[in-house]
Amino acid sequence: MQIRPMVPADLERLGDIDGTIESDRYLHVEREGDGLTVGWRVEERPLRTPHIARNALSDDLWFRVKQIVSGIEEGLVWVAEHDRALVGLVVAQAVPAEGVLRIFDLRIDSDFRRQGVGSALLYRVIGEAREKQLRAVMATTEANNLPAGRFLLKSGFELSGLNTRQQSNHDLVKECVTMFWYLAMS
Repeated sequence: MQIRPMVPADLERLGDIDGTIESDRYLHVEREGDGLTVGWRVEERPLRTPHIARNALSDDLWFRVKQIVSGIEEGLVWVAEHDRALVGLVVAQAVPAEGVLRIFDLRIDSDFRRQGVGSALLYRVIGEAREKQLRAVMATTEANNLPAGRFLLKSGFELSGLNTRQQSNHDLVKECVTMFWYLAMS
């Protein structure tokens, strides 16, 4: 297994990473109160039906990766490679105005999960944030991607906010609330 910066020749192989998301549980978000006294209660619950999503790279993410790898934009794109196959990817960019390094994507091929590949890629990002003397690393997940939330929690991130309308005006009903996770650099 080799973890290295991505090179332009890797772009055509990005689709080979099977980033399928599978979960039978989600983070249920319930709104309490209204106006300025609104609050949110978050708890783990079973999904009505198991969530299985292919999780293909979006066009926006693919373009972001291409821009960073080509040197047009600054950022961090690392891959994990095993027997000449890409099995992991992390994409992050600094947001200087906020003092954070934002993770846009962290995906591990389904055949290589729970082997430390995700942790190794994540620790590269954390090291970069420390080197740049940023205040935090930030990531987002959807409430129905509980494995990602658990991974971030296990890695020291804290759930620090949510957006109930990022995907639509009915995200609470669709169980697609966007969760914001932060890891403070201290």
